Amino acid sequence: MTLRSETPPAPGNLAVEAPPESDRPTTAMLKADIDSGRTGDKIAHYDPGLSQLGTDDEAAGNAPSPARIALARKTAAAPPKVQKAAKPEDGSGWIMPLFIGCAALVPVVVGVSLFVFNR
Repeated sequence: MTLRSETPPAPGNLAVEAPPESDRPTTAMLKADIDSGRTGDKIAHYDPGLSQLGTDDEAAGNAPSPARIALARKTAAAPPKVQKAAKPEDGSGWIMPLFIGCAALVPVVVGVSLFVFNR
C-alpha cells in the first residue's frame, strides 16, 4: 500500500469486505457495506466509530427490523461507477510527483534562462 494523504491511520487502515446478501440483515452488515465502499460514501476502510449503527435505536427501545435494514442496504448501494470513484488506489499515484517535479523545474528553468541571457 502506498502512503497517501487519503490513507487513514490504524485501525482505519483495515480493509473491510462487503458482506453477503442475507434474508435477515443486521446493522453490522449495513456498517460493513458503508466501510467496504459499497455505498460510495467513503473509501473502503474500517471506520472506528464510537458506537455501532443501531445502538441509539436499541437504547430507545426501537431496534430496527431486518426489513428496514434490508431496505437501507438496498437503497444505500451506489452504482458501480460511484463505487469505483471511492477507491483511491486507481493508479493515479504519479500525479502528485509530476506536479511537484514541474513546480521545482520552473524556477530552475527561469534561473538558468536569466543567467544565460544576462551575460
